Amino acid sequence: MTANPIRDFLIVEEDQSADHDAQVDAILDAVRAHLGMEIAFAARFEGEQRRFTHIRTELPVPQRPGDCEPVEQSYCHHILEGRLPELIHDAQDIPFAHELAITKALPVGCHISVPLKLKDGSLYGSFCCLSREADHSLTQRDVNTVKAFADLASDQIELAMGKRREREAAVARIEAAIAAGQPAIVYQPIHRLADGGPAGVEALARFPDRDERPPCDWFNEAAALGVGLELELAAVRAALLGVAYLPGDIYCAINVAPATILSGALTAILADAPPGRIVLEVTEHAEVESYASLREALAPLRSRVRVAVDDVGAGYAGLRHILDLEPDILKLDMGLTRDVHVDPARRALIAAMVDFAGGICCRIVAEGVESAEEAAVLRELGVDYAQGWHYSKPMPPVAAQQYLLSGGGAYAPAPPAAAAPARRFA
Repeated sequence: MTANPIRDFLIVEEDQSADHDAQVDAILDAVRAHLGMEIAFAARFEGEQRRFTHIRTELPVPQRPGDCEPVEQSYCHHILEGRLPELIHDAQDIPFAHELAITKALPVGCHISVPLKLKDGSLYGSFCCLSREADHSLTQRDVNTVKAFADLASDQIELAMGKRREREAAVARIEAAIAAGQPAIVYQPIHRLADGGPAGVEALARFPDRDERPPCDWFNEAAALGVGLELELAAVRAALLGVAYLPGDIYCAINVAPATILSGALTAILADAPPGRIVLEVTEHAEVESYASLREALAPLRSRVRVAVDDVGAGYAGLRHILDLEPDILKLDMGLTRDVHVDPARRALIAAMVDFAGGICCRIVAEGVESAEEAAVLRELGVDYAQGWHYSKPMPPVAAQQYLLSGGGAYAPAPPAAAAPARRFA
């Protein structure tokens, strides 16, 4: 089948991120091929400057997307001002065009330029195509074709502008939240299964719109927008402030993504943290690109903090994720612990994890424990710690302090269990 550039540009695959720049490039390629011209480009007017936003050519031209030049040096500006026609068969035949530096430098032969206008009628820039050789076969129909392509390009440009505005608004919203002291931190107690007493807490982020939007959405959006590190560091700082309210024998687990560890920013933030009382829970659900780099970044922190692998059993933390990070703690996902008292398969898998953890000197924390029956079975299986609504919902710092000082609030300690093997996590 013969290639059809007009059809081809219309079926360029568009992913979920809506790559509008690629669409504009495809439109420029199509018009260039349709007219048999050597160069097609789109440009944006910025006061007295013209910025090239897209350039499509196989020639070694000096301009690149992003480059600027004075508008007075461009054909497009003078066409809009009425000094040059939209259709130029041969620039050498027009005295005014002949005097422009670009005419001789390229050189310019045939040239078509039409305005790029947005839906509100405002002028965005210009849409041009040209060749070094003259072409007297071009007609007004070709100009109309270029205008049709320019309209398509304008649509894509306006969509891209809308996406940028949305992104800027989202970044501003996140930055404003950080400036306002967000996220707030609540602490969910973690209990020893052997005697029921409290051993630690997990710091959990909360935002004012939590009822409509879960906190993980904030962090996922921030990461996608390139401000994930800033939001995570704000959460870490806020969590550390609350540690001052916790009894001295209680540890605090703080969620961090591998990117935050790799940034090196935690070294300074954790420099004054009480040794042994901070646990970093590695939360990244995506594949870790370099375990060697992550281990290297964790190394200077290990004298003050311990490391936990989160979501074990949820399908995120694979065996290599556990082995290569050499964690002190494995946190069983609530999907694995839920209804363990009535599910033989879950009991068998947890028993295997307990045996595995003992072999690598780890402790195990079961998340999402909601009933005394679940807690009892987990204790029998040799799980060390548990957290969940069976013990307590997450609480603000002062409430958590009162709960922990009371020995676990109204929670009734379970009967002592057999001593567990000696491990790094006390």
